[in-house]
Amino acid sequence: MKKVYLDNASTTALRPEVIQEMTKVLTEDYGNPSSTHSLGRSAKNILELSRKSIAKNLNATAQEIIFTSCGTEANNWILRSAVKDLKVKRIITSKIEHHAVLYTALVLEKEYGIQVDYVGIKPNGEIDITHLVELLSQEKKTLVSLMHVNNEIGTILDLERIGRICQEHNVLFHSDTVQSIGKTTIDLQKLPIDFIVASAHKFHGPKGVGFAFIRKNSGLQPLFFGGEQEKGLRAGTEALHQIAGMAKALELSYSNLETDKEHITELRNYLITQLEIEFPDFEINGTVDGFYTVLNVLLPFSADKTAMILFHLDMKGIAVSRGSACQSGSIKPSHVLAEMLSNEDLKKPSLRISFSHFNTIEDIDVLIEALKTI
Repeated sequence: MKKVYLDNASTTALRPEVIQEMTKVLTEDYGNPSSTHSLGRSAKNILELSRKSIAKNLNATAQEIIFTSCGTEANNWILRSAVKDLKVKRIITSKIEHHAVLYTALVLEKEYGIQVDYVGIKPNGEIDITHLVELLSQEKKTLVSLMHVNNEIGTILDLERIGRICQEHNVLFHSDTVQSIGKTTIDLQKLPIDFIVASAHKFHGPKGVGFAFIRKNSGLQPLFFGGEQEKGLRAGTEALHQIAGMAKALELSYSNLETDKEHITELRNYLITQLEIEFPDFEINGTVDGFYTVLNVLLPFSADKTAMILFHLDMKGIAVSRGSACQSGSIKPSHVLAEMLSNEDLKKPSLRISFSHFNTIEDIDVLIEALKTI
């Protein structure tokens, strides 16, 4: 049975060159980057070359890139230190953020008594910018935390515009860029943003490694303590093979960006056309012109099909999801769709279909045929 993998927003397959790079480091470069002997120095060299490579792809400086275990850790660290060390008294976020931001904000509200405000969401899943400006009229030390590309519906935040608004109001701006890094150009010299985060496994790198971009002189302090690694900001021996794999994956993502984007956009458009033909009453959750790697659709099936739809597709070798993979084991409706859809529509099956350059037109045909049998 042909396996069709259309769940790239939850994780991606490793590029062969990344596996090669990681295998080389695991085999040959096993020194600790903090050791002073030649094996340690060689490992340190790989570490710093990886950092430079990542910084170059985002037009940042190497010292602004700090390696972490994943995007979740980076989000937790930035939000917590902003409150604890930068004395932020209020976080403005939205109810459709990833739980790594939402739950952290709730814990900080409880622990530090800070104010958490949620900016309004339009019916198409976009942020209500007018409401954001209204919220910012309150004079309070604030951090705005809004994601760049929503991981469930693919709506895109205008980072530059929001960054300018934050600058005008003299507040800090953090964006969870886990879904967009490696898939769209991000120029950190031009963008007025203080913090962004990434996870390697979203751009064909390994799981268990990510990074944070921390604008220099931000004053952020470490989340946990130990050695002096990562400029004293993130203790613990660096996972060198993971980091080298992540740098390789990002470099390849950006050098292939245009061709990959064209190919994936074609697939997404083809899927929309096929859905229009076979299921004319289907609807797109979010905006038609959302991010090119994600399509979230509400299918015109009865509510009793909802619980079993993923299982049926899985039986046919097709991997898709209903929402964020971090919680797709649950059959609760997604918290993102709950903000946008009526109770009636929430009961119907919505699918998140997410693509990569490894997908083909044939994959889409297999998916459509499978949906026709449900």
